[in-house]
Amino acid sequence: MDSVPDVVERISRKIEEKGVSVSREKVGSKLNLLISDFGIPPEEAERVVTNELMREYNLSPSSGGGGQVQQREIRDVGAGEWVTIEGKVVSVSEPPSPSIAQSGIIADSSGAIRFVIWAKANAPLLQERSWYRLEAAVVDEYRGVPNLKIHSGTTIVPLEHDRALIPSVVPISDLKPGVGSIRAKFIEEWEPRHERMLQSGILGDESGTIKFVLWNDGDREKLRLNTVYTIYYASVEEFNGRLSLNLSTGMYSDEEIDIEVARGTHEASGVIAHLGPGSGLIRRCPVEGCNKVLSRYNECPIHDVQKEFRWDLRITGVIDDGEEATNVLIQRDVAEALSGMTLEEAVSVAENNPLGFDDVLDRMKQAVTGRYVRCRGNDMGGTILVRECFRTAFDATRHAALLNRAAVTPGGDR
Repeated sequence: MDSVPDVVERISRKIEEKGVSVSREKVGSKLNLLISDFGIPPEEAERVVTNELMREYNLSPSSGGGGQVQQREIRDVGAGEWVTIEGKVVSVSEPPSPSIAQSGIIADSSGAIRFVIWAKANAPLLQERSWYRLEAAVVDEYRGVPNLKIHSGTTIVPLEHDRALIPSVVPISDLKPGVGSIRAKFIEEWEPRHERMLQSGILGDESGTIKFVLWNDGDREKLRLNTVYTIYYASVEEFNGRLSLNLSTGMYSDEEIDIEVARGTHEASGVIAHLGPGSGLIRRCPVEGCNKVLSRYNECPIHDVQKEFRWDLRITGVIDDGEEATNVLIQRDVAEALSGMTLEEAVSVAENNPLGFDDVLDRMKQAVTGRYVRCRGNDMGGTILVRECFRTAFDATRHAALLNRAAVTPGGDR
C-alpha cells in the first residue's frame, strides 16, 4: 500500500497536470482528516480528495482515482460502503451531542436511512422536505443500525425537482433496525419512566406488537389509545435482541379504521416465586394522561402531591419454571381473579385495618405465591404485560427442578 506522502504527491500531480498549482500541505491535511479521523481507506480517501480538488478548481473529472461512485438506492446500501444516493430529507432532529451538527432521516422510494453531519465536517445543513444528491457519503453502523455519515469529502448537491415519495409500510414482524413505516393500533399506554418522555406504550398489528417511545422534544401530539395510526419513518432500535420504535423521528396520522391486533404472543408458565415492590393496592395520579403511581404520601413524580387519586390493584412478580425466571406485570382484572380479592375488598381492608396496605399485600402473597400458573401477554422489554392467566396443575418434575435451583448456593457451582 502506498504511504500517505506518495498519495499526496500523486494527487498533487494530477491537479497540476490540469494547470493548477496546489499545496502539498493542503492535500495532506485533507487526506489525514479522512484517513485518521474518519477511518476511511486510503484508496477511497485518494478518490475523494482528488474529486474535491477537481470541483474546487473547476477542473474536468479525473479518469484516475477520481472516478464517480455509481448512484445507489437506499435499501441496497450497507455498513462499510461508500455511496452516492439521491433522497428527500423527511426528518431532522435535535443533535444528541455538540460534535454532531445535524441528524435526521433521508429517504427515497426504496427505503430510508438515518444521516449524521459531524460538526467538524463544516458541511451545509440539509433542509427538511428537500431533495439532495449526496456523493461519497459513508455508511457505518451504530448499535446495529445503519447510519449515513456526511463528512468533509461528501458532495452535497441540492436538487430542484420534487418527486412522489410513498413510504413502504410493512408489518411489525418485518421491521428491522434502521427506519421503518407501519400501520398499527395503540393498545397499551405505560407510565413514562423519564421526564423527557412524552409517551410510551405498545403498538400492535395483525403480525405482532412493539414497544414505542415518543420524546418530549417539540410540538408532538400524544397518541390516543385504541386508535389506528399510520407511522412513517420511525427509528427502529434494538436492545438486548428486542426492537422498539422511536416515533420522534417520524410522522404519524390517525386512521378511521380498525385492525385486529395479535395479542398475547408471549407466554410464561411455572410457579409465582416472588411478588415485587408495587404489588397490591396502589393509588394513581388523576391528572389526565399521567396515571403514575403515587407515593405513600400521595406524591406524583410529575404533578406533586395530589388530593384526589384513583385506586388500582396489580401484581408485579416473577414466574419461575425451574430454568428461567420471567418478570410479569399483572393488571387489575387478572390480579383480582388470581388473588380472589376484588379492588373494592382491597380498599376496604386498607381503610379499616391497622396494617392497611401491608395487610392487602400479605393476603395477595398468601393467595398467589407458590401457585403454578400459565400467563400470556405482550412483552414490554423483558417483562410480560399479562392479559390472561390460568392456574395449572402441580407438576412433580418441574417442582423438583425448582427446588434444585433454589438450593444452589449463590456464587457456587450448580
